Amino acid sequence: MLAGVSDAIRDDARKSLPNYPEQNIQTVHNHINLKKHLDGLMARGVAREKLGLDVRSFIVGNVGRLHPDKDQGTLIDAFALALPKMPSAKLVIIGEGRLKGELEKLISSLGCEQHVILLGRVEDAWRYYKAFDVFALSSYYEPFGMVLLEAMAAEIPVICSDCGGGAEVVGDKGLLFSVGDKKDLGGCLAKVFDEGEESRKAMSANLMARLIENFTDEAVRELFLKLPFVKDELV
Repeated sequence: MLAGVSDAIRDDARKSLPNYPEQNIQTVHNHINLKKHLDGLMARGVAREKLGLDVRSFIVGNVGRLHPDKDQGTLIDAFALALPKMPSAKLVIIGEGRLKGELEKLISSLGCEQHVILLGRVEDAWRYYKAFDVFALSSYYEPFGMVLLEAMAAEIPVICSDCGGGAEVVGDKGLLFSVGDKKDLGGCLAKVFDEGEESRKAMSANLMARLIENFTDEAVRELFLKLPFVKDELV
């Protein structure tokens, strides 16, 4: 039996192993302990204070290593395009990686030094997610996207590229944009900003419901026990 963390990975495995029984390659999604996450989250004001963020700013958050797969360059470009429509906004990127210097040059070339913050590594970054008004994942390649579950658990809106596992996690409850398309992503950022707090709360509630139904420890355990080869073993 082989398991992929998303249908996208499962399907890739089936294509790569044409002689392996298809029914023995299934999806077992990544999942989280929701209670642990809820207990560990900092309140919005506390998280912002610890990260040094202005309580009045509209914060777009991103968490991930600074790597081509995560494509923060497109996110920065998109944020710069949307910035005239959301002048109070700041983009906060948590993570380290080899592209730091390249991203710093991009930020400077766009004149966004006062609006884009590269925070570097933050221990237990998931605890700070309530500091964000929206979470944006710009990945060029994403097998699943645990950070998406963390954002959903923090009850904040999510924007994600339509890549493999990421799109599968968000489904139709968040906003998806075409991979690498800065104009599409910029439009999503402006949309979340323009539609206001009540719309953001509604999106967050829908994402939380999707998380509970599909990606908690309990939900994945229940689905796992229904897989054909598991059911056969239990009989």
